[in-house]
Amino acid sequence: MNNVDMNSDLYNIYVGMDDTDSVSGMCTTYICCVIMDRLKACGFRVDGPPRLIRLNPFAPHKTRGNGAVSFKLVLKSKKEVKTAKNIILKMVEELAVMKDPKTNPGLVFYEGEITPELQDYAWRTIRTIVTQEEAEELSKKVGAEIFKFKKGRGIIGSLAAIGCPLTDATYELLAYRDPANYGTSRRVDPESVLEMDRKTYPTTFDNIDDGYMAITPHTPCPVLYGIRGETRAAVEEAHKLVKVSEPVESFRVFLTNQHTDMHLQKVDAISQMNQFQCYIVRGTVKSPPVIIEGGHVIFTLKDESGEVECAAYEPTKGFRDVVRHLAPGDQLVVYGGIGNKGTLNVEKIKITDLSTLYEYMNPICKCGKRMKSAGKNKGYKCPQCGSKIRGDSLEDEEIKERREVERKIKKGLYEVPPSARRHLSKPLVRD
Repeated sequence: MNNVDMNSDLYNIYVGMDDTDSVSGMCTTYICCVIMDRLKACGFRVDGPPRLIRLNPFAPHKTRGNGAVSFKLVLKSKKEVKTAKNIILKMVEELAVMKDPKTNPGLVFYEGEITPELQDYAWRTIRTIVTQEEAEELSKKVGAEIFKFKKGRGIIGSLAAIGCPLTDATYELLAYRDPANYGTSRRVDPESVLEMDRKTYPTTFDNIDDGYMAITPHTPCPVLYGIRGETRAAVEEAHKLVKVSEPVESFRVFLTNQHTDMHLQKVDAISQMNQFQCYIVRGTVKSPPVIIEGGHVIFTLKDESGEVECAAYEPTKGFRDVVRHLAPGDQLVVYGGIGNKGTLNVEKIKITDLSTLYEYMNPICKCGKRMKSAGKNKGYKCPQCGSKIRGDSLEDEEIKERREVERKIKKGLYEVPPSARRHLSKPLVRD
């Protein structure tokens, strides 16, 4: 279908791009903004905000946050379509980090309706592992035009960014630095961010983490800061409150699937989970959590179908204290993804029931003094009056005084802090 709007003879072109950045710099959102500005300067119309779509956080082949972008062009003629495509192609080739061996950009142009088939593909790209061959086959089937740079793996995310349904969505305002400042410390006033958070939370969120700024990245990319929120108006108002002492080249608001839990799949059994996918699963704590080297807290979750090792890693900070106080028999709903080693990386936990724990104290003598053990299953002796309790036929626990232990955690939903939160993970403030 070459002409989407038959009544006005306008050409609606969806543009998707991905895998243009690298771990050492650049940002796909920034390239998207530069291209959009160039198109507008040439007189072309961009319809609506650009979209930032986060894909499977455990995909083996990804750069940083695994985000793809898309936007919609409304053009007046086939000549405009051809000119706009040529501009976009040339700029991707110029701006993408082609020298990085792990960067393999992809670009997709699509004219037509966003079909259920495209939407289903996007869901799978966010929740499972989709191959480049699948992306190419679907593109051919729906008539999307693809362009591959180097290996062209970016077409996977590019097509998903076009097709992704946003039944739940948030907004992110990204402010970009002057290129002369790339790689230097970001000069954002912390006090202004605290004040911004006080005035705009919870319509904006994840601005502060334990009293410190969480809106600034720590990579040499073009982003100066990013503000996330429920509405466009909220992030724009917050942006006005942030003070910086370096030039802001530009800023742009993206419509996004960030913080929607779109990556999570509900399963009925632990045995149904697969590597490199994210889940919501119920289970019972099998054994006491252990702290391993690096400060990571590990526990095992079980159900009738099997068990899985779960981890609260060191970057989750205080969240580990909750996990550390879990006990065998506790009933949980665990939210997280399975990585390289088959461990479930915990993003959130819901404690639905706490087991009853007991401690056992040596018995109290008739004289009022607590007795001392005479050895395993050998009874007890009072250090004050010398009275004895024989242990010939009784286990120690049958003699000891049993006392219920007060649990240090309560039933409820717990989450990792903003600095450790995945892009797609939904914070509790949005529930």
